[in-house]
Amino acid sequence: MSGLIGLAWASLKNRRATVLLTVLTLGLSVLLLLGIERIRHEARDAFLRSVAGTDLIVGARAHPVQLLLYSVFRLGEPTANLQWDTYEKLKALPPVAWTVPISLGDSHRGYRVVGTTGEYFARMGFGERRGLEFREGRPFEALHDAVIGADVADTLGYASGTSIVLAHGTARVATQAHDDQPFTVVGVLARTGTAIDQGVFVSLEAIEAIHLNWRGGMPIGRARVDATAIPMERLQPKSITAAFVGLESRTATFQVQRVVNEYRAEPLTAILPGVALTQLWALMGGVERALLVAAGAAVLAALMVLLTTILATLNERRREMALLRAVGAGPRHVFGLLLAEAALLTGAGLALGVILLEGALWLLGPWLEARFGVFLSPGLPSIREAVVLGGIWAGGILLGLFPAAVAYLRSLQDGVAVDR
Repeated sequence: MSGLIGLAWASLKNRRATVLLTVLTLGLSVLLLLGIERIRHEARDAFLRSVAGTDLIVGARAHPVQLLLYSVFRLGEPTANLQWDTYEKLKALPPVAWTVPISLGDSHRGYRVVGTTGEYFARMGFGERRGLEFREGRPFEALHDAVIGADVADTLGYASGTSIVLAHGTARVATQAHDDQPFTVVGVLARTGTAIDQGVFVSLEAIEAIHLNWRGGMPIGRARVDATAIPMERLQPKSITAAFVGLESRTATFQVQRVVNEYRAEPLTAILPGVALTQLWALMGGVERALLVAAGAAVLAALMVLLTTILATLNERRREMALLRAVGAGPRHVFGLLLAEAALLTGAGLALGVILLEGALWLLGPWLEARFGVFLSPGLPSIREAVVLGGIWAGGILLGLFPAAVAYLRSLQDGVAVDR
């Protein structure tokens, strides 16, 4: 067997130019397939862990996916608000360890404004990380301080010290601006790869302050509010959009969820983020499958190139096969030689694809994390990837059966009499 492998290797070296092109084609296809697989898994894992450490999300009565969309991803609008008194009662439940309220409804140049508390930056997380890191600056402290996400800062060119004006509503083009109360950016969050990157964060009191002279979504007259003269009691929120809840023990999750869902004073919904995220991801499964089909088609095309390469050289190698027969090799040896070449070509393509992938991740990993929040690191192929690579290798060998069978039959016919 080792002699047959050695002979196949020597034969491939003799046709190195064609072989290298074939191996490179297969390697690039494997790089594409494994790269998509890695990105798909990272995207799925990051998506399913977009709200790290949060046990429940509570909002007005709505479908769980709808509540998830507007509270986590800032998509869509809430059906109603959660009354502040109700939030205080939720916060006081014995199993509740912490709560983070959010208030939505305003924007800045198309980016959603999130009214919250300083606890947001300590409690919210993503992946396995708890708490948000600051790329520069600090959390908000004063009434008109603002913290922005990485996308907002990079796209709009903002940094600490930039003055911004919030707008009423969520339209990209502001028709009603809160220009009487400008905010100052005091912090920029590090990139997370989540909706946090596209948020503008201010205090709940600031949300109340900018709406003091507003009714029904419109300003009252042209009076401007003097922020320094606003009594603190007037800045107490009357309602919020939703609340993130952390519990003392995970075993109390369903107990608190039931209490919230059966609350009689107002209709509420409490969802488990992980369950709702899984439901939402299932709705996007078509895109995931389309990517895999495209990558699989590229690998199949590369395997067909391998098959074509071996078949195209058979006519040129009939004398080689005849000489092998002359020195005692039987048709089975010829068959095994072609099969060994297919196995070596496929294996070399797979190895090259893995090396290219790990090299690309090593070089581009830090840039992908900083620019897109995609956390990909080099490492050995996972069990799933190893199974896929094994399947491709087996497929290459199976495709090699055809040229091997052709060579076997020709060797039987030609014997040692071929002289062309």
